[in-house]
Amino acid sequence: MKKVKDIMIKINQFPVVHQNTMLNEAVLLMQKLNLGFLCVVDKQNKLKAVFSDGDIRRKLLNVQKPLSSFFIDDIIKHSTINPKTCSEEEDILQVVSKMCSMKIWDIPVIDNEGKIVGLVHLHNAIKSVIKL
Repeated sequence: MKKVKDIMIKINQFPVVHQNTMLNEAVLLMQKLNLGFLCVVDKQNKLKAVFSDGDIRRKLLNVQKPLSSFFIDDIIKHSTINPKTCSEEEDILQVVSKMCSMKIWDIPVIDNEGKIVGLVHLHNAIKSVIKL
């Protein structure tokens, strides 16, 4: 039985920003690391929210605001607060099932204190399960 800790993306390999990071910086980091998802943390590195490229699309469609004005906002303003998470010790098959039922591609991995320690990306999880 594989656990999340066996396949998760390590903390320095996916975008993590502080809650007062400007949206522009956050989007640039997502582009640089080639992942349409990032985690938003506080000063103690505790997960506060998540932000995805889908959040950008939804905001653009639902908020009548010039695009340039979005990019000067803090990332937390446009993020999903209280995101779904998992722990390092969870069974990867259960986490993949949870992700599929919630229709999400990425799920942050947190420790007992709520600090971000990794990320499960659905493609990587599926590859590990079917041993590609």
